[in-house]
Amino acid sequence: MNAFIVAWRVSRRAPVSAIRAAAWLVAMYGWVRNAKPARRLEHNLNRVTGLEGRELRRLSRRGMASAARYYADVLELPRMSGDVIDARVRMEGFDDVAWVLEREAGAVAVLGHSGNWDLIGAYACRNVIKITSVAEVLEPREVYDEFVAFRERLGMQILGHEGGATFRQLLRITTSEHTLVCLLSDRDLSGSGVQVSMWGHQVRVAPGPAALALAAHTVLLPVGVRYERLHGARRRAAKSRWGVVMTFNEALLPEHFTGRDKVDTMSQAWAESVARTIAAHPEDWHMLQRFGWVEV
Repeated sequence: MNAFIVAWRVSRRAPVSAIRAAAWLVAMYGWVRNAKPARRLEHNLNRVTGLEGRELRRLSRRGMASAARYYADVLELPRMSGDVIDARVRMEGFDDVAWVLEREAGAVAVLGHSGNWDLIGAYACRNVIKITSVAEVLEPREVYDEFVAFRERLGMQILGHEGGATFRQLLRITTSEHTLVCLLSDRDLSGSGVQVSMWGHQVRVAPGPAALALAAHTVLLPVGVRYERLHGARRRAAKSRWGVVMTFNEALLPEHFTGRDKVDTMSQAWAESVARTIAAHPEDWHMLQRFGWVEV
C-alpha cells in the first residue's frame, strides 16, 4: 500500500502532536541525509536567492520544515472545525479585489506551490467563494482518489489534469458558475509551458491561467500564500503555532493584454507577481521536485 495512504489512514486516529512530530522527523531525516527532495529544494532555492554554503543549507532546512508543516496540516485538516480553519487563515489585499469575486461569473487565480493551498481553499469555500481547482492525476490512482475526496469534503470542486478536455471543462465552469478557479502553475505539467523570466532566470510555467482568463474574458488574480507565526488568542483559537496568509495581488485584466502573444505577456505578468511572493518568503516554497529552469 502507498505510504501516503497509510499515513492518511493512521492520522485519523493519531494525536495531532504525533502527526506533526512524525512529519518533522521525516523531513529532517531527509535534510540531514541530503536526500533527493532536499537536494532539489536547495538547487531551486539557490536559483531564487543566490545563497550558497551554510546560508543555503539553513534556508533549505527551514524549507523542509515548512513542507513538513504542510503535510501535517493536510493530515489534520479532515478533523479541523470551521472555527479552527478560520483562525488559521488571514487575508491581505482582499478589499482591492473583492469586486472581482462579487460578479456572477467566475474568475481565475494563479498560485505557486507555497504555504498551504488546501487550507486557504477550505477557508475560501467557507468565507469567500466556491473554489474550483485541478489536481495532478497521481499513481497509484488510489492516492489521487483520496486527495480528490478530501478536497471535495472541504467544499472544493476538483478536476483531474487531462489536457485539452480539462481546459474545456474549466472554460465552461468559469463562464457559467460563480467560482474562483485556482491553478497552481509555477510548475508546468504540460511539457509545453510558456517561457517567462523569474528571479533573473528563464523558466517554463503553465500556460493555463492566462489562456483560461483570456478565453473566458475574466480577471486573473495572482495569489501569494505563506506561513506566519501565531500568538495570543489567535494561536489558541487556531490550536497551532502557525497560520497561513493569503495575499491577493494586483488583478490582471484581459483587455490590458493585446497583440499576438497575449498568453505569453499575461503569463509574464503573473509570473513576476508570484516570483516576488516566493522571493520574499522562499522557505515556504515547497518545490522539492524538478522545476522548469531553461538551461542556457
